[in-house]
Amino acid sequence: MLIPYLSGIILALAVSSYAMLIGLDRDRAFYPTVLIVVASYYVLFAVVGGSARALIDEVLIATIFLTVSAFGFKRNSWMIVGALAGHGVLDSFHGAVVSNDGVPRWWPAFCMTYDLTAAAFLAWALHRSPSQVSPRSRAETWPQLIDAGD
Repeated sequence: MLIPYLSGIILALAVSSYAMLIGLDRDRAFYPTVLIVVASYYVLFAVVGGSARALIDEVLIATIFLTVSAFGFKRNSWMIVGALAGHGVLDSFHGAVVSNDGVPRWWPAFCMTYDLTAAAFLAWALHRSPSQVSPRSRAETWPQLIDAGD
């Protein structure tokens, strides 16, 4: 069953490349927002599964990633790389941590590869533009990485 893995990689590369191409990732908020979204899916699945216990567990886990997202946005973008990768690792054993009947069987494999690919893409982008690791001001946005090589 390679489709969830391949789909996660392809979609992460497509979303990240498209965001770079049109300039969505110039704003430092793009990848922290991606992290918030990927962390919230398990909460949605807990609602679908109808388990109050799973919902509480998933909200607690998502809160950790939301907190790291905020700190990474404010302090250092490498925190977002680590959190995306960390969420991908969590996907690999999520079922052993939380019993959530709403999670589709294929989701952990898809989400793991999406998260790890997005983390790698962001790491590559930060490596290309190291000045964007930490904000200098609240209004600062990332330079368009496509133009950075010119």
